[in-house]
Amino acid sequence: MSTMQQQQQQLGDDGDLQGSVEAFFANTDSTVLMAFRVAKSQASWSVAGRRTRLTTKPRILVVTVSVLGAYLRCWLSIAVVYIFCVFPVHLFRNFCGNLMQLAKLYKLKHLNKVEAVSSDNTGCSFVMGFDNLKNQRVAPPQWNMRTLDDRNRLLTGILKLCKENVGRIPKIIGMDVVEMALWAQANAKSLPIGGPVSTDAIEAGGEEKDAKVTVERELVSKAEEDDMEALLGTYVMGIDEAEAFSERLKRELTALEAANVHAILESEPLVEEVLLQLDAAQSSVDDMDEWLGIFNVKLRHMREDIESIEARNNMLEMQAQNNGALVQEMDTLLERLRVPPEYAAILTGGTFEEARMPQNVEACDWLAGALHGLEPPFLDANYATMRAVKDKRAELEKLKATFVRRASDFLRSYFSNLVDFMISDKSYFSQRGQLKRPDHADLRFKCRTYARMLQHLKTLDRNSLDPLRKAYCHSLNLLLRREAREFANELRASTKVLKSTGAWLDSTQGGATQGAGGGDNSPVSEAYAKMLRIFIPLLVDESSFFASFMCFEVLPLNPPSAGGDDDDKDDDDISAMEMDGTDIKSSEQNPAELESLNQSLQELLEGIQEDFYAVVDWAYKIDPLRCISMQGVTERYLSGHKADAAGFVRRLLADLQSRISFQFNRFVDEAKFQIERHDRNVKQMGVLSYIPIFASLAGRMENLIQENSRDMVDQAYMKLVGTMFTVLERIAQVDPKYVDVLLLENYAAFQNSMFDLANVVPTLARFYQQASEAYEQACTRYINSVINYQFEKLFQFAQRVENLLYTISPEEVPFQLGFSKMDLRKILKTSLAGVEKVLQGLYKRMQKHLTSEELLPSLWEKFKEDFLDKYESLEALLMKCYPNEALSPSSLEMKEIFKALVF
Repeated sequence: MSTMQQQQQQLGDDGDLQGSVEAFFANTDSTVLMAFRVAKSQASWSVAGRRTRLTTKPRILVVTVSVLGAYLRCWLSIAVVYIFCVFPVHLFRNFCGNLMQLAKLYKLKHLNKVEAVSSDNTGCSFVMGFDNLKNQRVAPPQWNMRTLDDRNRLLTGILKLCKENVGRIPKIIGMDVVEMALWAQANAKSLPIGGPVSTDAIEAGGEEKDAKVTVERELVSKAEEDDMEALLGTYVMGIDEAEAFSERLKRELTALEAANVHAILESEPLVEEVLLQLDAAQSSVDDMDEWLGIFNVKLRHMREDIESIEARNNMLEMQAQNNGALVQEMDTLLERLRVPPEYAAILTGGTFEEARMPQNVEACDWLAGALHGLEPPFLDANYATMRAVKDKRAELEKLKATFVRRASDFLRSYFSNLVDFMISDKSYFSQRGQLKRPDHADLRFKCRTYARMLQHLKTLDRNSLDPLRKAYCHSLNLLLRREAREFANELRASTKVLKSTGAWLDSTQGGATQGAGGGDNSPVSEAYAKMLRIFIPLLVDESSFFASFMCFEVLPLNPPSAGGDDDDKDDDDISAMEMDGTDIKSSEQNPAELESLNQSLQELLEGIQEDFYAVVDWAYKIDPLRCISMQGVTERYLSGHKADAAGFVRRLLADLQSRISFQFNRFVDEAKFQIERHDRNVKQMGVLSYIPIFASLAGRMENLIQENSRDMVDQAYMKLVGTMFTVLERIAQVDPKYVDVLLLENYAAFQNSMFDLANVVPTLARFYQQASEAYEQACTRYINSVINYQFEKLFQFAQRVENLLYTISPEEVPFQLGFSKMDLRKILKTSLAGVEKVLQGLYKRMQKHLTSEELLPSLWEKFKEDFLDKYESLEALLMKCYPNEALSPSSLEMKEIFKALVF
């Protein structure tokens, strides 16, 4: 059984607890009055002013007393298992090695209050306040008794002790003192302090008493006191007579001193014998000291000899170690400086056949490592000045130069011969009736054989790669240009197209049905798209292969595939070749290296753009409007290759886009010139011919537009429509008599033909709005001219009357010169006589002016509305200024006349 289990068994009940506590205080002057098992709960206050959670620990409270003279001290002890000493209150802790340990001691005289915990409904928890603990930051602990009986017994005993010995009792807060007094009377026998505590004593808690309390206790019984007096009477102390007692003490002191002197005299022989022994010991010690001095000198000389021997021995050992390390280092250096004969033979005279490439690569690895090993910090700087090292470095440099020269000559010849062989074989190119896609898989496979060797050439001599790159670019450029030329020629020859004169009228009519489906599926556009679909991925792949094969330190050049089909992607391409154990994807982008790569790619692909230009020019000659679809295809490829680090393919696409834009603008300029040819100061009537032509042209252009060619088409709209409107205005000014008729007919024709397209094309919508406003203005001017043709004098008279009303009253108007009633009747008779025939004549006049019959109803309706508005205003004016003169016919009669007209 463990010590803790033994303690728990020992403290199993209250009887054992009382005995254990008394045993703990057995060797002290304290007497145990009470002991209780309690639970201690304490919460600390944090810096922020918030309480942390309560921690509950088992403790023992012990009440003890100790006697000091005529007074009794009370203590409250707390132990873990905890003890409460009432005169000290002891606090005990329970450990494995000991049964109890004193943890805290409280003096009962400092106890000033006992407060019940309001949150505990059982009433067994309380807090004791001591006046000497007010300045502590830690919150006072809460004590939780097991039962109310234990609580009442503890507090009743403390109150009685405080009353009898301290002279005051602490305040009782939150507890029923009457109930506690009744309990004390009922359980007086169980209290350790005799007699019950009265209610008055408890209720008087907290009141300070200034009077000193005398404690009367019977320490001994009367019989014991009599026995003690009898015992003391047997001795005659003479204490009652001071002089006699003093004489007695002097005599006893004199006798004691005499006895001491006698004892000293009797011990003289013994002292002499001790002195003789001390002299002999002193002599022996002197002899021993002399011998030790001699031995010390000898040992010092011996120690010096040993140190000298050890120093020589250490030097010999160090020299032996240094010699061994030097021999080992020299062996290592000689091994590093040795050139294996098999590698020397390969580097100076080996072949570069495909089967021998592993041996060449292995020799290059060794050579690079050997040269690297002779450079700091891999080789100590002290070795660099050694003659053997210098000679070996010169030998390795000679081997490097020989190998680099031989390898460079071989690769230049190899690239040239490989491309010449492919050019001489016509099966690699497109032939008549057979359009063949270029295939460089075999070429790249053969080049990969020497990829590792190129990497080593770069490591050995970076400058050796520039001639190799130029040789590769020159050879491959011949192959690419031959492939592009043959492919473009066969592509044009195999495309069946209709011949066109190139005029803009022919361009709109000849292919009006080809794009009616909402997309461009003409052979011309398909041929251009096929050219891009075949060669753009090929050029990108060649650029990427060249960058990785020729060891450029750039990021991968292959962008995400865009603008082409996945089937057209070359699976044999290497976007990032693994060389020397590293991936080019991990290379950091080097601006200087990227510039060098772009220059090399310019040499590699220079001249191939001419074949693309030839296809663009061929497509333009066949159908200029195909530039729209070609522009969209080019823009799609260009947006897909914006991330291409090597800019040649991107520049090629941008140049193609500029070429297409140039050709299309050329077509637009020719169309503008043909539109301007209508301006010849010749009288023209009806709708001008370029209005319906442009409508057809715009319809075709919209059918050919792709998502990336909208800007080019909108610019063409702005040029063409702006020119059309300008030319229309100039043509209309040739005949001022019919200027408004020509304008309104042409603007109406433009609106009718552009209505559907204006709903979906913002640029055309703006021109549609402009034409609509111009039509309204021309229509208003024309209607006013028709009205004034017959009724000008009538409405001019009304206008003069309105102007006159600004200066005079309406009643004075008939008395003004030229505004008399006679003048009014004359004008009315002249203007309104036979008004039915006059209106019919005006209708026929309008019918004669207009070439578009569909415009006549709307114009006549506008004429009727404007005329009736002016007529009603005239009638109101006459009623105001000429109340006795009636307008005949009236406005209502005039409306009926319009309704009765039959044409």
